[in-house]
Amino acid sequence: MRAPEFPNLLDDTPVMRIEEFKEDSQHVVRAEMPGIDPDRDVELSVEHGVLHLRAERHETEVHRGHGSFHSEFKYGSFERALRLPSGASEDDVTATYKDGILEVRVPVDTEAAEAHKIEVQRL
Repeated sequence: MRAPEFPNLLDDTPVMRIEEFKEDSQHVVRAEMPGIDPDRDVELSVEHGVLHLRAERHETEVHRGHGSFHSEFKYGSFERALRLPSGASEDDVTATYKDGILEVRVPVDTEAAEAHKIEVQRL
């Protein structure tokens, strides 16, 4: 069994952690996006059954005299693309932002999402 992979905090790759779950008849996606302004820094879109999340965290310049400055905060663009479940209503997606968490809710028609059996005819 392979060990879980964790983000390398020493590289420059920004990380956007997410969680997905179903709640009632909605597919819910939560993305960890602390330190952003959702009005200015978040871009959401849905195209061909894929939810695109994009955010940008801006770095402010800080000068600390002649000493050194240390920061482990991640700045830059954060992007994720997530496949929505079958039956997702792309026109009715809603999003909220609170306490550094972006929550996206996508209604799902469970009847449209169910698989149906196809009979094979013998020729």
